[in-house]
Amino acid sequence: MVIVVMGVSGAGKTTVGRALAETLGWPFYDGDDFHPPANIERMRCGVPLTDADRRPWLEALRALIAQHLQEGRPAVVACSALKRSYRDVLRRAGEGVRFVHLAADYETIRRRLETRRGHFFDPKLLQSQFDDLETPDADEALILEATRPVSELVRAIITRWNLQGRR
Repeated sequence: MVIVVMGVSGAGKTTVGRALAETLGWPFYDGDDFHPPANIERMRCGVPLTDADRRPWLEALRALIAQHLQEGRPAVVACSALKRSYRDVLRRAGEGVRFVHLAADYETIRRRLETRRGHFFDPKLLQSQFDDLETPDADEALILEATRPVSELVRAIITRWNLQGRR
């Protein structure tokens, strides 16, 4: 199984994904690390990414997920996966891809981004993320309120799929 923690920038994907991976003893991959340099520069400059910009990034993540699934190795991936078509690309990696959507309202995320340091994402792009977001339904993803404590979010994910943490 590969769990993709998704949501807009600032929802807590990396924080929750790392905590989940640590609890389970699984590897963690931050989708931001797979962006081509041109994408990072666009976001740093406040230019929203297009679907064409995102395609190579999503394909790189799909390949990573496919490799884990083919080898029977679980993993946790943080990836915005804002549109259903993006999630469809990741799902094509194979059976066993599960999505967790960290949901929060615009103002909550805006406040989080105002205090975040050391990330390339220009907070001016937040509205474009909400504009692109095609919120998954409960059949497509486990939907969790991003304002809950990280430990609660991790516990909810583990409970949902009856996962075993480190002993």
